[in-house]
Amino acid sequence: MELFYFSDSKQLDDFIKASVLQGGAEFLQSWEWGDILAKDGQEILRLGVRSKAKQKILAAATLVKKSSAGVSYYYAARGPIIAKDLNRELYQEVINFLFSEIKKINPSLLFLRIEPRESLEAGTHFKIKKSLDLNPRQTLFLDLTKSVEELRAEMQSKTRYNLRLAEKKGVTVREGSLDDFPQFWRLMNLTGERDNFRLHQAKHYHNLLQTDPAVIKLFLVEHQGRIIAAGIFSFWGDKAVYMHGASDNEFRNTMATYLLQWTAIITAQKLGLKYYDWHGIDAKKWPGVTRFKLGFGGYPVEYTGTWDVVFRPVFYMFYGILRRLRRLIR
Repeated sequence: MELFYFSDSKQLDDFIKASVLQGGAEFLQSWEWGDILAKDGQEILRLGVRSKAKQKILAAATLVKKSSAGVSYYYAARGPIIAKDLNRELYQEVINFLFSEIKKINPSLLFLRIEPRESLEAGTHFKIKKSLDLNPRQTLFLDLTKSVEELRAEMQSKTRYNLRLAEKKGVTVREGSLDDFPQFWRLMNLTGERDNFRLHQAKHYHNLLQTDPAVIKLFLVEHQGRIIAAGIFSFWGDKAVYMHGASDNEFRNTMATYLLQWTAIITAQKLGLKYYDWHGIDAKKWPGVTRFKLGFGGYPVEYTGTWDVVFRPVFYMFYGILRRLRRLIR
């Protein structure tokens, strides 16, 4: 086996799309997502593992350099991606080779943070420690191969009623563009203040909307000439993902967010995608949002969560202590 750096966007994206298992193609490992983070000013590595003899790609990892508690590490969101046709023995061999090569790239690296599709606690040459989940561990999927009638039938009755109510009140949805960013940002700030969550910097959302509109779409909900809700969605591979949503403090009785989501779902279905990913449910952390999402039906998908591949165990122990202390102080 040998490590290489991807220089061809199609080669990386085609491998990820061909390695689909549970959960569909992972946009957060794609070339496009790496470009978005690079525009944010983040350092990106696109690594691959291939067989020397046949030059077959066995694994891919889009890594972003992060820092926490004074140390730097690499993070593979929803990755790495391993070829789906490998037996267990070869799978473990590829994983161990990839981790070893990443350590060689930066010998001072404390750990590698990953979100693998299956547990790696056994069979690796490195200590694997559970970390706080960065992406939601559980999400909700809709099967877009079903008909519109079937999707509506699987909704809760209240969700169907709210959809009809939004249409009855004259709410409309249109696809937006970068020109609509000021309105989107206004709604994001209102939503962040109302629901008490931290936003990314404005340039991150701006960079999202500079991406190919076939991949990243902004939908805007209008009522009486005013934009009252908005959402950013990715359409990549075989899956659409709800990434960011915002709504006005007024006109809540129009049920605008129901029509916003339904528009994104129908758009994804028309584009021939197989899955709609709500990108996270948690009845304890986000009870209201989770109830809203569950109202559309679908089925839950469980990921393995976020894990650290520890390269320097002693220093990692001190890092863990410092991290816990910082959480207590906050």
